[in-house]
Amino acid sequence: MSAPRPAFVRPAPLRSGLLASTALAAMTALPVMAQDVVDLDPITVEGSSYETEGAQSYATDLISVGEKAAISPREVPQSTSVVTHKQIEDGGYNTLDEAMADVPGIMVLNNDAGRSSIYSRGYEFDYLYFDGLPAPVSSIYGTQPDLSIVDHVEVLKGPAGLFISTGEPAGSVNMRLKQATATEFTGYVEGSTDSNGQYRGELDVSNKLNADGTLRGRFVAAYGDGDTFIDNGSNGVQSYYGTLAWDVDPDTQLTFSLSHMERDIAPFNGLPTYEDGSLIWTDAGAGVVPDWNDFDNTTTDAVLAATHTFDNGGRVKFSLRKSWQDADFLYGYAGSTADAENNISSIAYLGRDFSQDSTALDLHADLPFTLGQMEGNAIIGADWQKVTSTTYTARGKIAGSWNLNDFDASSVARPDAAYSTREDSDTTSTGIYSQLRLKPVDRLTLIGGARLSWYEGTVDTTTLSTGAVAHEDYDVDAHVTPFAGATYDITPDAALYASYSEIFIPQSDLDSSGDLLDPVEGRQYELGVKARVAGTLDVTAAYFNLREDNRPVAVTGTDYYVAQEEVQSQGIELTVAGELRENLHLSAGYTYTYTEYLNGSSEGEAFSTYTPKNMLKLQAMYDITEGALRDWSLGGRLTMMSGFSSKGIEAPGYGVVDLMAVKRFDNDLTLRMGVDNVFDKDYYSRVGSTTVFNFRGAPRTFNVSLTKRF
Repeated sequence: MSAPRPAFVRPAPLRSGLLASTALAAMTALPVMAQDVVDLDPITVEGSSYETEGAQSYATDLISVGEKAAISPREVPQSTSVVTHKQIEDGGYNTLDEAMADVPGIMVLNNDAGRSSIYSRGYEFDYLYFDGLPAPVSSIYGTQPDLSIVDHVEVLKGPAGLFISTGEPAGSVNMRLKQATATEFTGYVEGSTDSNGQYRGELDVSNKLNADGTLRGRFVAAYGDGDTFIDNGSNGVQSYYGTLAWDVDPDTQLTFSLSHMERDIAPFNGLPTYEDGSLIWTDAGAGVVPDWNDFDNTTTDAVLAATHTFDNGGRVKFSLRKSWQDADFLYGYAGSTADAENNISSIAYLGRDFSQDSTALDLHADLPFTLGQMEGNAIIGADWQKVTSTTYTARGKIAGSWNLNDFDASSVARPDAAYSTREDSDTTSTGIYSQLRLKPVDRLTLIGGARLSWYEGTVDTTTLSTGAVAHEDYDVDAHVTPFAGATYDITPDAALYASYSEIFIPQSDLDSSGDLLDPVEGRQYELGVKARVAGTLDVTAAYFNLREDNRPVAVTGTDYYVAQEEVQSQGIELTVAGELRENLHLSAGYTYTYTEYLNGSSEGEAFSTYTPKNMLKLQAMYDITEGALRDWSLGGRLTMMSGFSSKGIEAPGYGVVDLMAVKRFDNDLTLRMGVDNVFDKDYYSRVGSTTVFNFRGAPRTFNVSLTKRF
């Protein structure tokens, strides 16, 4: 059963109404300087209050994910979560997938560090945002950033197409990069290790670069290497980051950052299953990792931003992100199911040489105004994005017999993996967008927006042995993406909200007339309440109904498709984040998600089987301020999942407990100790198919770090 649509939204007139809001926003912006100006509270707040470093909280007053300005979470009429800097430090997180694993409603299909797939409401995130600028991400190429360069991570769940042209309806993940805010020399050095053999070091320093502090700089470096819990597996990373901030005048700021990351991994692609699809419960460290398994990548990102703030509270911002990504890998994994003695009869291998360049530009104005007696705010902007990539691929199988319980990494000869295909991809997207906020009465805020998108793309796949080329085109002209929302303040600290959001994905498949199919559309209705309790704890409750339609279906006996498949994801989410009482930090959430096909041969069946129906996540830390344990902090994590599956492979539900303790010394020295999977629970954190992508959860692991601040 699909949930009834909220009465205030009707998709057909919604598009024309929100296009009208674009025109209204443009008209209201023209005379803004001549009008009486009233700043919304707070629409365009920026500065150090947006950062979470040093805040010592699991909650934040401002977010920008899914928006173009830092505003209160209660002003965003969609589900949002934040992993603050204190959570990153308390959890000992080094990678984005580690931090995302603690976000309510998020399912991480784990892999090597930086190569995990991250899902929300049944869909994988296919873009990451750095300070609001998008870049495509593909889990296989390991381009997720090292967290040493990140202040905090913001997550919006559900379609977020107003400020980006295309993508899956999973939502948005925005990483706030560390900023050069310090006007005196400050920083830290940190070393860490764990019982698997991983070790890591970090250095972070910042200071003013001129006498009056209007020019500031920051440098961050991280190096990690060592074994994983999988036999013969390893993870290595190097990350370097520098950023500058220049206050050109009191109202104008320029910022620039440059980051470079390299990963060196001996990858593991998961276990096979038995022939009947049942899981193998051998030693958690068992795996197929030949000694020639190797994965190397580099990612370089440059971000430039210029912001000018007007006396009336308005703001204009230009930003640019340039990204270069390269990956070169060859690795083997099980090529068959296992027999009763855990023997496999072949090893498959995959090799790729991948390079990608992407550029993202954005220019927008954020303008408060009054319209009669109504306060308002208009955002008008345009963006442009170009992505080009080239991928060489080699695949094959090696026959033989190997035992999973005692796999000899040197027993598999390195294959002569010749590339068989080359894929060249080139996409360009352009958009103009507008968002209008109006307060017809003091407690009510109405939000409308629309985006026009133009998208062009080509993919050429060349079979290298024959020279044959398969060509695909993507072309979308002036596609409308609407947004509508409302918030109502039931108290000064609590608001009801409702929203309708969309996003689309261009298609290359053709219909019976030879025309491109209409884009796949993701559409979500969401209702909820957000409140801040006792000034320190954010509480949310939400119901969501997300549908994706126009999915392609091949017509039997023909070479064309029809855009008719429809799927649905709906559920509820309950979250709390912040301080339950003084010195007791808490982040917790329960999510119920039900997915199904709404038509076709699979009608009524789950379409996102790897999304558990029930997810419960809790992280807590208590700072002790008196007594014998003064200056200690004690805490832990609880993660519980109901069962999930993939291609008939069933993974049972599980619950895992982690514990951590932090000791702060008088000389700015901090010792952190942790035990992950305290009870050494045997479980699968991911399943894929009968031969690949079945990952055991990590066994009990001890970790320790020492941090010196200055």
